[in-house]
Amino acid sequence: MKFVIDNWSLFLIAIVSGALLIWPLVRGAVGGDLTPARAVQLINRDKAVVIDVRETEEFASGARIVGARNIPLGELEAKLPGAVKNKAVPVILVCSTGGRASRALPIVKKLGYEQAQALAGGLKAWKDANLPLEKA
Repeated sequence: MKFVIDNWSLFLIAIVSGALLIWPLVRGAVGGDLTPARAVQLINRDKAVVIDVRETEEFASGARIVGARNIPLGELEAKLPGAVKNKAVPVILVCSTGGRASRALPIVKKLGYEQAQALAGGLKAWKDANLPLEKA
């Protein structure tokens, strides 16, 4: 116990270092880096395509971003090339909170959509920003 008391600063440094190492993982759980405002700019200026990766039942029963296309995460690799033929167009991935969209991002990038981004916070962030939604 004396060692801990005498070296409290070392323990503090170790705890802070651990927290800084874990921070990117915690931040990644919320979604990507794309803000709702930036997503609107991409949609309006660059004709970005919004892909909702929620399950079909979730997409059909709830609110969604206007013009979003539904391709569930499990079917993304097979169906995205047919839905978005131009790989140069920005692709915005959306789900309820951003977690599934973040998991979908590496799949979409592997398919060659280099301008793909996940919406940080998902539909929750979109709603919180008071942006338009369409009902099922």
